[in-house]
Amino acid sequence: MRFLPALTRAAALGAVTILAATALTACGNDDSSDANPYGLAQSGVLRAGTLTDAPPNVYLEDGKFTGFDNDLLTAVAGKLSLKVEFVGTDFSALLSQVNNRKFDVGSSSITITEARKKTVDFGNGYDFGYFGLDVPAGSPITGFDQLAGKRVVVVQGTVQDDYATGKQLNPVRVPDYNGAINQLKAGTADAWIAPAEIGEKSAADSKGKITVAAKQLSPAPTAYAVAKGNDKLREALNKALDEVIADGTWNRLQAQYYPGRPIPADFAPGSGAVKVAPSASASAAS
Repeated sequence: MRFLPALTRAAALGAVTILAATALTACGNDDSSDANPYGLAQSGVLRAGTLTDAPPNVYLEDGKFTGFDNDLLTAVAGKLSLKVEFVGTDFSALLSQVNNRKFDVGSSSITITEARKKTVDFGNGYDFGYFGLDVPAGSPITGFDQLAGKRVVVVQGTVQDDYATGKQLNPVRVPDYNGAINQLKAGTADAWIAPAEIGEKSAADSKGKITVAAKQLSPAPTAYAVAKGNDKLREALNKALDEVIADGTWNRLQAQYYPGRPIPADFAPGSGAVKVAPSASASAAS
C-alpha cells in the first residue's frame, strides 16, 4: 500500500507535464501564426527578388537597392511593419524563384501578362510603362516598324522579348540590361527594345554612344509578383499600396524617378478606389 501514494504522485506529475507541453505547443503555434500571417520565409522580413542594373526602376547604388519599384515596395512594406531584404537576380529566373518561395515577392517592373499568371499571382498595378527603342548613335532606325531583318537585342523573359518574338524579329536574348547595353555600344546589335525609362537612362549615361529612336505605351501595368495562392500577402500588399497612394508617397516617387513623365489619363494605380494624393513637395510648390 505504501507504493500507491508514490504511483499517484508520479501519475499526477506525468499528467501535469503532458498538459504543460500541450499548452506550450498550442501557444507556439498561435504565436507563430500571429507573428507571420503572410507566410514569409522569415517572420517580419519581406524577401524581395530584384535586379541590379535597371535604373531608374530597380538598381544597385552604393551597395543599396533602390529605384522607383524598390523604394515604393519599401514604403508599402512599412505600412505592414515589415522590413524589406532585397536580393539581386536575373529577370529570366525571377518569377520561378518567387513561386518556389525563394523570394516572398518579385520587384522589377513586372508587366502583368496572361502567360505570367500561370507562374505567379500579381498584386494591383502600381505603374505603367513604355517600350523604348535604343539604337547606336548615327543609326538610321527611327521606329519599331524598321526592325525587320535587323539584329535586335532583348532581355530574356521580358515583355520586350515577347513583343520581338511576336513580331518574328528573331531577337538576340541576353540575361540582363548591361548585356543589351554592351551589345549596342560594341555595334553587335542594331537595336535594343527596352523598358523606355531604362532605355532613356542608359542612353543618357552612354556619353553619346546610344540614342532613343522611339517609344510606345506598354499594353499592361506593372505589379509585384507573389507565389501562387499566397492570397494573404497579395491582399496585404494591395491594401498597403493604396495607403501609400493616398498619403502622397506614390506621387513623390513618380516625380523623383520619372520627372516630367505624363501619366496616361486612363491609368489608376492600385485598386483605383483611392485618390492619388499630391506629393509633399508638389503641395509645397503649389
